[in-house]
Amino acid sequence: MSFLDALEPIYKILPEVKAPEVRPTLNKRIMWSLIGLIIFFVMGSITVIGISPSSAGQLQQLQIILASQVGTLITIGIGPVVLASIILQLLVGGGLLKMDLTNAKDKAKFTSLQKLLAILLAFVEGGVYVFSGLIAPQPGWLPIVILQIALGSIILLYLDEVISKYGIGSGISLFIAGGVAGHVIWRIFNPTALLADGSAVLDIANANGLLFLFIREFGSNTFIAFVSYMLPIIFTLIVFFVVVFAEGIHVNIPIAVGRAGQKSRFPVKFLYVSNIPVILAVALFANIQIWASLVQNRVPVLDVFLQKLAAVVIPPYNIVENAITQGLSPLIFDQIVQSITRLQFIGLGGDLIHAVLYVIILTVLSVLFGKFWVEMAGQGPEAIANQLQKGGMFIPGFRRDPRVVRSVLDRYIPPISIMGAAFVGLLAGLADLTGALGSGTGILLTVGIVYRLYEELAKQQLMETHPLIGRLLG
Repeated sequence: MSFLDALEPIYKILPEVKAPEVRPTLNKRIMWSLIGLIIFFVMGSITVIGISPSSAGQLQQLQIILASQVGTLITIGIGPVVLASIILQLLVGGGLLKMDLTNAKDKAKFTSLQKLLAILLAFVEGGVYVFSGLIAPQPGWLPIVILQIALGSIILLYLDEVISKYGIGSGISLFIAGGVAGHVIWRIFNPTALLADGSAVLDIANANGLLFLFIREFGSNTFIAFVSYMLPIIFTLIVFFVVVFAEGIHVNIPIAVGRAGQKSRFPVKFLYVSNIPVILAVALFANIQIWASLVQNRVPVLDVFLQKLAAVVIPPYNIVENAITQGLSPLIFDQIVQSITRLQFIGLGGDLIHAVLYVIILTVLSVLFGKFWVEMAGQGPEAIANQLQKGGMFIPGFRRDPRVVRSVLDRYIPPISIMGAAFVGLLAGLADLTGALGSGTGILLTVGIVYRLYEELAKQQLMETHPLIGRLLG
């Protein structure tokens, strides 16, 4: 009996969301997705019982990516779910777990194992947050605090399952997009910003209601107000439009269908790897930061290494804003000359070197994770060639042989995968440096998620309008 078979009794006692017997209508799918999103926001406003008030609200940028809110029921957010997926994909890809994900039985085992591992990691990460000091429980409340945090993540796990089966798209993606969108809207339109002290320009990192703050400061301190309050909004819009434009870029490979050889096209999108590489890279960065907090002053051998590594993978946010506010002065020429001499950037110390290292590391990891994901998700040239062959499709002018089709796909998919992964990594890294609202990575993920939600909505509507097409696609 294999290890996976030995876990079968545990799989059976895990709660499971039953798949719908009849395909839900589009309206019902939208309703279930909205219900899941509302529950997510409600959980994000419920404070964990038994923690010190000062311990909540840390790791702001990390929270945005992991759909979490430190100090609430979603303190660790989707972290355990994403980490469980990464671990299992690495084990399967490395051959340590012998599973054929094209086989229905093995795929069911993989899903059950992923759920079990995510539940275990919810308790592990809950303990890490507590023992690392990211959450400070009151005396006697430690186990109860860990239990609340873990249960919050487990609820998100099952909400994701509900949305995947009854709603639209993925619950995990919906939570990321919802968290980022809520953060961006609050940062721009929070009306309580006008109640703050107007005698000084507020710190952009902690400022909400940027549009109202800009209006308030306009005239008396116009330049600083524009840099501090309008530039983040402008950078956010730039990232938004760049991603939307990139989503529409694709290469069409001509194919023929059936014996008659009816001409068609197989599109290979520039963002062939989607946002998956950035999600995996950022999840890795998040775990480095969390484990660095855990071993700090506890494990001397790892402490120094992890602290330095964590310092590199935390981007220097607002470096562009700081460059402008510190560099644009009457002495700008002298500052630039002195900065070049010291290998610094207009008064920003080592932030420029830090920024370059961060962007390079994020881009390289995105390419590596992108190549890994293409093969693991069955999107490589060989897998696509077999799919085309089974569907009765072939490339005009070539023999109807999967090996021939693969040789043609090899010219397109690997290079486009690498370029697309490098693009999303580079864009996310550069956008993080600009101080874009919701972080550059968050905006990039959200735009991609919303774009795919739109495509899914269009597909569902088409299936309802034309039942015959629905039977073919379903």
